[in-house]
Amino acid sequence: MQLILSDLKKSFDKQEVLRGASFTFETGHIYGLLGRNGAGKTTLFNCLNEDLKPDGGSVMLRGGNGTERPLAAEDLGYVLSTPIVPDFLTAREFLKFFLEINRGKIHKPQDPDDYLDYMQIDPADRGKLLKDFSHGMKNKMQMLIQFVADPPVLLLDEPLTSLDVVVAEEMKQLLRRRRADHITILSTHIMELALDLCDEIVILHNGVLAPVNREQLDDAAYKDRIIAALKEEQNV
Repeated sequence: MQLILSDLKKSFDKQEVLRGASFTFETGHIYGLLGRNGAGKTTLFNCLNEDLKPDGGSVMLRGGNGTERPLAAEDLGYVLSTPIVPDFLTAREFLKFFLEINRGKIHKPQDPDDYLDYMQIDPADRGKLLKDFSHGMKNKMQMLIQFVADPPVLLLDEPLTSLDVVVAEEMKQLLRRRRADHITILSTHIMELALDLCDEIVILHNGVLAPVNREQLDDAAYKDRIIAALKEEQNV
């Protein structure tokens, strides 16, 4: 499967944020979407998620048989940088509620505690209200819901940068384990994170998408050009 972005455009007043962004993402890869804060990474994700309407361009899914169709809501999972969870529910109640309202849509549903085990949520925390969870724990619950729903395309908007080292490493391992049948796109402004976790790196610069050659990043001159592009972006 391929996720095909073609000539996506988005402006706010007179500011062009996306200026014809095009790229093809492939199943089985974790992509690092690299760009400075303010480069338009969240705008791109919001266009894919239909929270924003692009000014032009298209987003299509191409199946293994070559047929194409527009990206649909059920094809996409979106993990926000600031987790949004129902504070008035416990972790177990939240998961049970999600499973109930999505009955018939989830492939081979499991017992809630099996999912919580998978996400390494401590049994002592499963009866706590989500409002008492740390940022990292709320992020894990938000991620868990997407793993349960299991959409083919997963967008992660700066999901690891505010987590402690242990939780961040747990999240990396989980993402690596599920990469085979999914397209995962992780936005970040931290090159080291992209290099550590991602199979491919794409830079969003001046409103367009371009691949970054990982092998050439060992070349100091090439890496300096990438960093210079990111610094330039900060001033746009």
